[in-house]
Amino acid sequence: MRQSTRAAASDPDGARIDSIIVLSTYVDVLRLPGAWRFCLAGFILRMPMSLVGISTILLIKATYGNYTLAGAVSAANIIGLSIGAPLLARLVDTRGQRTVMAPSLTLSALSMVSLVAAALAHAPQWALFALATLSGATWGSPGALVRARWSTVVTTQRQLTTAYAMEAAIDEFVFIVGPIMATLLGTMVHPATGLVLAVAFLSVGGVAFLGQGATEPPIIRREAGQPHPTVLSNPVVVGLALTYIGAGAMFGANDVSVVAFTEEHGAAALAGPLLAFFALGSFTAALVYGARSWRQPLWKLYAVGIVALALGASTFLLARGLVVLAVVMWITGLTIAPTMTNVNTIITKVVPPTQLTEGLTWMSTAMNIGTSIGAALGGRRVDAAGAHGGFLVVIVCAWVMVVLMVLGLPRLRRETTTADLELLETLAEDPPRQAPTV
Repeated sequence: MRQSTRAAASDPDGARIDSIIVLSTYVDVLRLPGAWRFCLAGFILRMPMSLVGISTILLIKATYGNYTLAGAVSAANIIGLSIGAPLLARLVDTRGQRTVMAPSLTLSALSMVSLVAAALAHAPQWALFALATLSGATWGSPGALVRARWSTVVTTQRQLTTAYAMEAAIDEFVFIVGPIMATLLGTMVHPATGLVLAVAFLSVGGVAFLGQGATEPPIIRREAGQPHPTVLSNPVVVGLALTYIGAGAMFGANDVSVVAFTEEHGAAALAGPLLAFFALGSFTAALVYGARSWRQPLWKLYAVGIVALALGASTFLLARGLVVLAVVMWITGLTIAPTMTNVNTIITKVVPPTQLTEGLTWMSTAMNIGTSIGAALGGRRVDAAGAHGGFLVVIVCAWVMVVLMVLGLPRLRRETTTADLELLETLAEDPPRQAPTV
């Protein structure tokens, strides 16, 4: 058995066939009506999410001279995003993506330009916080907008899982190239270059994405006085959101710690490439994960992924050099995208279709809240104890994430199991001509 497995693994034809199967799986979903167009535009629209945070840190550190302020301003942007995104998502569900997000994205881009100008002019710190918060509050959640469109064009659960895995891979690809561009341009050209580039992506991506009306999810009309409770009334959504806050805190602290780590090793320009290794691991796992079917229940896949992520993050403190840190970050990154894919799929099972955008947005919002907390805590510890102190924050946040996952797991297991049984009963009573969307 071991010999045959080893032979198969070393067979170039077998590997080529596997690659073709993986590629064809994604090609099939991209061939759905309008899919590749909104997917590409959504990729451009999401580029700022990997540029703004680290670019803000680089710009404020260069103009004001300390990581505490840099981390705090970056956190203010994320806090604004965390407050504004769910509100915008509820409006999107009832008024449409284009109607709500076109003016909102315009304001976000203008605020970001003003932030750059204020930093270069060495404006009062309150101005930095105000502009960073406004820019974040009006950006919304592009990932949720794209995933909501996928839910309207796919025809099977397998297609939805593949599409969400592909979106997770795109997210990670953004985080591979974004930090590299931000740090290289920020250190070699000008500290403000990353934010200027983010404005360009935001503008082009917004016009391209919102201009595609054919795949925009239908507007949901509600009668006057009809109750419209938030998805946070569902304990499963709350449990997932709390876990995501812990995960986000780990990521936020890690960003600041890696910047400090590379500076301590005399290679500040390598902060982006190091963070890219983290995203590269996740990108690799996303492509493989979305190309195959999984028989294990979602709740179990989700739990295993969270624990594996915490175990991997705990090794960051052991790295004493850039190469070792890059390797452990790549390995740990393998756990990220599959876990995020499972979370988004769980949301489609436990949230009403009429509130899907809001449900997906709360996941990204929880991650952003955690990221802001982690960036602020990490920046403070880095100023006090260097990169070592920052990585301690990463480890603590990682295990807080695990604790929060364990607390919410029993209810999540019951809800997802019930949803699957109800779907099977529906199919048994009235087999559809076409498989259900979710």
